[in-house]
Amino acid sequence: LQALELCKLNKSQTCFVRFQNFWHRPTFTQNPVKKSESSDSETRACERLFSFPAGQIAFRQFLKSEYSEENILFWLACEEYKKIKTVPEMISSANRIYSEFVHSEAPRQINIDCSTRENITKNISQPTLTSFDTAQKLIYSLMARDSYPRFLKSDIYQGLLRRNTSR
Repeated sequence: LQALELCKLNKSQTCFVRFQNFWHRPTFTQNPVKKSESSDSETRACERLFSFPAGQIAFRQFLKSEYSEENILFWLACEEYKKIKTVPEMISSANRIYSEFVHSEAPRQINIDCSTRENITKNISQPTLTSFDTAQKLIYSLMARDSYPRFLKSDIYQGLLRRNTSR
């Protein structure tokens, strides 16, 4: 719905057609897909979804409805973090990401394994541009294989498809 408004703002007539093409997973009627192949295709489909700001908005809205919005917020924060050019800005941003998402008492704590959390905690005093890479990959994988398939079945996604086909 916010995605629809964004598309109207961008005056893009083909926005939802592209979304439908990018979000819709191909159906395989022959040759059952192995679990790893299925996971890979979901990861690629999720990448395509994230390549559109409106796709991110729709997926974020879905994650919010599932009380897991922190995953996409963390992923987006990491993407911005990788673009930082100065050390003081990197330190400040790393501490913000750590406090908001990684710390054991973070308000939007992400679901990562103990060793990844400990590794980030150990190195937070001297952050690098790759400080959050392992955690970001874990969260991305979680969204791609767990949240994304449910998103495709959600009212949010189905509503976008219905609106697209009615145009």
